[in-house]
Amino acid sequence: MARPLPDTLQTARLHLRAPVRADAGVLFQSYTQDPKVCRFMIWTPHASEDDTRKFLASCVDAWADGQRLPYVITESGSDAAIGMIEARMLGTAVDIGYVLARSHWGKGFMPEAIEALAAAALASPGIFRVHATCDTQNIASQRALEKAGFLHEGRLERYTVHPNISPEPRACFMYAKCR
Repeated sequence: MARPLPDTLQTARLHLRAPVRADAGVLFQSYTQDPKVCRFMIWTPHASEDDTRKFLASCVDAWADGQRLPYVITESGSDAAIGMIEARMLGTAVDIGYVLARSHWGKGFMPEAIEALAAAALASPGIFRVHATCDTQNIASQRALEKAGFLHEGRLERYTVHPNISPEPRACFMYAKCR
């Protein structure tokens, strides 16, 4: 089966590519150990670079089966990872998740990456919907999705555990872009 998304995506300021194991050091230093970045993630901050290496190994393996495509985000002209955005294939839909190093917050990079991934997915003949959820308190994520053209579809109660906030599932908002 052909992969519905390209191996790389280019925007005006960003390059999205498959992860490589060598990204571990940069990712660990820039965000995987940062509690502020990890606050609304579904994983806890990495305690060591080895944790990030294990995570990246799973990302590299994911590209082989194509059910999830975790892209590393870099600034154009640089190969240094500043974040990641992942597409999880769900039949005719794609669920996305994303994270960005705190040093790059507020520059409009995440809406740009989200928009590029959504456009590529919706250009694929078998994909009709791209969606994402975010914690109801994650205002920055809500704004990134809105800036990328996603519509707020509703509130999902007791939906996702964000272990850095609570061990219990929290309310999330659902956003989507469809064709």
